[in-house]
Amino acid sequence: MTKTTTTETQAPTVLSQTTLLLMATACGLCAGANYFNQPLLNSMVQHLHISDAQASSTVTMAQVSYGLGLLFLVPLGDMLERRRLVLTLMLLAACGMLLSGISGLAGSFALLAAGTLMAGVFSVAAQVLVPMAATFAAPGTSGRAVGLVMSGLLVGILASRSVAGILSDLGGWSTVYWVGAVATALMALLLARALPKAAPTSMVSYGEVMKSLGVLLRQHPRLRSRALIGGTGFATVSVLFSSMALLLAGPGFELSDLMIGLIGIVGIAGALMANVAGRMADKGLEQHTTLAGAILMLLGWLCLWLGGSSIWWFMLGLLVVDGALQALHISNQNVIYALAPEARSRINAVYMTTYFVGASIGSALGSWAWLQHGWNGTSLMGGILGLISLSMVLWDRRLLAAQAR
Repeated sequence: MTKTTTTETQAPTVLSQTTLLLMATACGLCAGANYFNQPLLNSMVQHLHISDAQASSTVTMAQVSYGLGLLFLVPLGDMLERRRLVLTLMLLAACGMLLSGISGLAGSFALLAAGTLMAGVFSVAAQVLVPMAATFAAPGTSGRAVGLVMSGLLVGILASRSVAGILSDLGGWSTVYWVGAVATALMALLLARALPKAAPTSMVSYGEVMKSLGVLLRQHPRLRSRALIGGTGFATVSVLFSSMALLLAGPGFELSDLMIGLIGIVGIAGALMANVAGRMADKGLEQHTTLAGAILMLLGWLCLWLGGSSIWWFMLGLLVVDGALQALHISNQNVIYALAPEARSRINAVYMTTYFVGASIGSALGSWAWLQHGWNGTSLMGGILGLISLSMVLWDRRLLAAQAR
């Protein structure tokens, strides 16, 4: 599936379209594993005899552990042979999913928590695969290669909720973890044959790599502002992710895991905003796209608040907030990658860590708001975080104006 030569430095390996599609699928599996639990919370409560708070905490666990993996494992891509690193991370993520599957048989929340944490930490293999796509792309096609792999990651995140709901309806809530573990392990075996060896980009120590993350954060104010835009934006959406299953399965709607999962398909349409945002960025309009995304996020939460008693308003709100998040995320990446092209991998680690730390905070706040004040409180929390995200956008605009002066 790859085209190799005797000396990688003279004629680099070029990835075939088939290999890129495998990488995109692998990214979708890895990233999606952290979202399997979101439509299944009500079933976990009933089967494991746990509280709503305990079930919702698995959403936070997945986000926190993924953030830790981004910070402490992704930088290893600059130090270690990347193919071996990817395969190791994927197999360990599969083991985490296996533990979550076993928890369903054992009726153990502790095993579910352990499996969620393990899968979350090691599923960052996706963030090692994305830079590899750019490294081994044919000349002049790195943007398309990265776009294809990133699309797999994005669709995996959005489709995972729907797949989880469907599999839960067919064989119980733990079925998705059994299927995910097998699929991830098989994908690792396929990638072992398809991926070329990728030597470390620099011979530096782990301590030096980690220290450079702080240096980049201090040197680039707009890395800080854009990371906070991403973090607060994802926090806003995570309020929804941590509570939507509890709302839709509750007395007002009484939907099954299957129906909740199918509603999640609406969010895939929001992914189309990624292509729009990318084209806007190419035209130098990423600032306008970012502001539009922040405003749409607030409008989306207004729709979601109305969705507390109307499934149609809920689906419209879901579509709008997913699209708004993609507008923010793609615009952020366009800005930060231009700050220091020679350090994109480390800049990505800083940005994505903040992104998922924000997600974990949003999940925790969403669960608290739901337990204390129901859907009205959850909607208010989403709106407050949306206003904070908008304030970060306005701060970034001031930073850009100051640089221009």
